[in-house]
Amino acid sequence: MMRPLIFSFFLVLSLSSCSLIEPGDTQSPNVTDDTFLGQPNAMHTWVNGVRKNFAECMGDYAQLMEILSDNYYNNYTRSNRVFDVPELKTNDEDVKQLQRYVGNLRESVDYAFGTVLRHDPHITTKEKYDLFTAKTFSQILAGEFFTALPDAAGGEPVGWRSHLNEAVTLADSVLSYAASDSARAFAHTLKARIYYRLGQADEAVSEARAALQLSDDFCVQLTFDGANNVNNVAQEAIWGTWFQPLPRLDFLDPKYVQRTSTYQSPVTIAKAEEDRLIIAEALVCANRLDEARDEMKSLLELVAKRPILHDVNDHLEGRFNGGSRHYPNGRDYRVAASPADSLRSGLVLDRRQPVDIPLISGTSVSKSMVEAAHSQDEVLELVYLLRQEIFFGEGRRPADLGIRMPVCDVEVANMKHPGDSDKPVIPPFIPLEGGMDDFTLDEGSHTVVIKYNMNRIIVENKLSEYVVPFL
Repeated sequence: MMRPLIFSFFLVLSLSSCSLIEPGDTQSPNVTDDTFLGQPNAMHTWVNGVRKNFAECMGDYAQLMEILSDNYYNNYTRSNRVFDVPELKTNDEDVKQLQRYVGNLRESVDYAFGTVLRHDPHITTKEKYDLFTAKTFSQILAGEFFTALPDAAGGEPVGWRSHLNEAVTLADSVLSYAASDSARAFAHTLKARIYYRLGQADEAVSEARAALQLSDDFCVQLTFDGANNVNNVAQEAIWGTWFQPLPRLDFLDPKYVQRTSTYQSPVTIAKAEEDRLIIAEALVCANRLDEARDEMKSLLELVAKRPILHDVNDHLEGRFNGGSRHYPNGRDYRVAASPADSLRSGLVLDRRQPVDIPLISGTSVSKSMVEAAHSQDEVLELVYLLRQEIFFGEGRRPADLGIRMPVCDVEVANMKHPGDSDKPVIPPFIPLEGGMDDFTLDEGSHTVVIKYNMNRIIVENKLSEYVVPFL
């Protein structure tokens, strides 16, 4: 890691090939009066506020989307207790907050260009790039995690596909203001992600290849400022004892580490791994399995080059600490992904000793596992295991499971035609009553058998409307 360079409003770091978009430590952009607009550097202050809100938004999504999936179980009394079911209601305060983030990001960027710019025309190319990035993500979040949302304040609900189509246009604006190859690779990756979710394989692969040609190892992270109370809320839950990972993912936890009293871990929002995953999945869906396996091997080479944080002192974790469920805590535990799967070693760490944790990406998938996968379903299941492990802790998994949140009750009450937007989407193959997180632990034999292998369930339902968008 290079030494950080301190500037007047925010910190800029270089972490191997990772570029960081920084939130400022300035006031929230909820100030819209003439006093603010008349101040010098109003635009600079406003953009820093948008950066701050964007970072806090993505931290909250990282926390809550992880427990809405099979990645983490909320084993304590803090944070949402029903997302693990999963249960998604229009009056859930977290559903409301996640929806507010989408609207606030969109409106704060529109206010920057529509109002602040008239009073303070001094805006840099980098600031335009950051503003369009924030707005692009507002549309991506709406399109990936909700059934529908308004696309304007007080508007009627718009379907998720419309939000993603708008995100493509916004990502083009990000690309137009990108000032480096890695920044351009980031923009192309956003477009690949959007086209992926829309099921447009040719477009997604084209954008993914364009990104990799510009940078085959880029990574973009949002960082935080604990000294000024700009915090990654996912860190408190994941570094602490609130959340426990699915035992087969134990070796990846905690992705967010408390290094000092004020340190806040960054959240990754895009990386080159996603491009290779998209290309590999498209090849699998086209039944070009040899090419898909080659792409997956290239992916494994990239993951192997990502930084590892060594000697993490996580002994207070304990994998229980008063929670409702015991978790394995020892390298001698073997884990089966389901009763039908074989037991695997090396997935559980011993927290009583210092542990090594992947900072950006990690995986248990090996080259030999890729070579041993022969059928389309076998290779596709490995692709989804790779997606689960590589995006672990980043709040991506519910979209792969086909889960979508409803429009909150406050919005519904003011809509003329809400349609079905107030109903969540929980695919019929999703186990309920906490089944995604369920497992049997045998302390005598030091084995763990997970009840459901969700990656196999995704593949078994690959032709449904909910998952595997390229089929």
